[in-house]
Amino acid sequence: MEMKKFLEKLSSGTPTPGGGSASALAGALSASLVAMVVGLSFKKGKTRQRGMEEIGKKALAIQKRLLRAVDEDSKSFDAVIKAFRLPRNSEKERLHRVREIQKAYRNATLIPQLVCQRSLQLLEDSKTLILKGNPNAISDAGVAAFLADAALAGGLLNIGINLVAVTEKNFAKKMNALMRRWAGKRNDLMKAILMKLIGTHQV
Repeated sequence: MEMKKFLEKLSSGTPTPGGGSASALAGALSASLVAMVVGLSFKKGKTRQRGMEEIGKKALAIQKRLLRAVDEDSKSFDAVIKAFRLPRNSEKERLHRVREIQKAYRNATLIPQLVCQRSLQLLEDSKTLILKGNPNAISDAGVAAFLADAALAGGLLNIGINLVAVTEKNFAKKMNALMRRWAGKRNDLMKAILMKLIGTHQV
């Protein structure tokens, strides 16, 4: 949907779109800035710059994927709400409802996982651009990093909130381990990014 309509919907009193969709949008904005800084920093065709061209192409692909994720996250939580509304008049219906709720909560972690994965990549690429990109665009690369960090933090929060309701222990254990790994990478990347930005008096 158009940005204005999305913001109006986001600010309404409905459960969706919510924080998960906003996180995906933050990631898409980050990807756009990464592609922009690549365009401002490097001329196409030079052998030593092909790696940078790949960062730009990758960023545009991430932008498109995360833009789709804005709607997908809303739909995944709508499925949770739908599962809670299933009938529970008989034992068979109650068991079916519990299974569907659990399935919906597990599925609701999928888009936040994607947001986390793509946001980590954007943090890596933002760091590269902060270090090697056009110095005049360092503030743009910095904003790209902060948006990616916000998207990643939001993704982790949304995995966690859905995971609370999941009763399958193996799934929860696996996801918690994954979240810790992503959080550790996030901390390392942001420390390096902030050190560089503070050193250039941009923060």
